[in-house]
This record gives sequence, structure tokens and C-alpha cells, in this order.
Amino acid sequence: MPLQVELVSADRMVWSGSASMVVARTVDGEVGVLPGHAPVLALLSSGDIRITPTEGGVVHAQADDGFLSIEHDRVTIVSERAALADAGAV
Repeated sequence: MPLQVELVSADRMVWSGSASMVVARTVDGEVGVLPGHAPVLALLSSGDIRITPTEGGVVHAQADDGFLSIEHDRVTIVSERAALADAGAV
């Protein structure tokens, strides 16, 4: 079963979809998320987020501080400012 991922900034949904893997930087270091990951709530650090959709290439995004929530193969990343890397810097 794939991950259901939502990357959200304060004013909009940045990216949403199914993915096989998500990698994000937290205050405790980089975390990789695969289906079946244990529940986690972590503070996000500013930096790169990599999402590997179930179809297509890797999605790169930049995000400011926020939080990362993982529960039941659902990954939610919330940041005050976030943008896809090809859409310009945060």
C-alpha cells in the first residue's frame, strides 16, 4: 500500500498524492519514510523534501520549519512556507 502524502504551506496545498517514499529533514536529522512506518510526530527543519511518487520522477520541494506527521501510511508535512523546487525558492 503506498503512502498518502500532503505537503501543505500556510496558504495552499503544495503537493498531494501517492508515494513510495518521502525523505525530509527534522531537527533530529533526516528521516526516510516507507509504507508501514511507525507513527511519528517530528519538528521539521528548513530544507529539502524529496517525495518519490508511485508514478513519475522524484518531486523536490523546499520548506521552512514546521512539522511532519506519519500515521497509518499517511504523511502530512506542514510548513509556514513551502514550494516545489522548480517553482522557485521558499
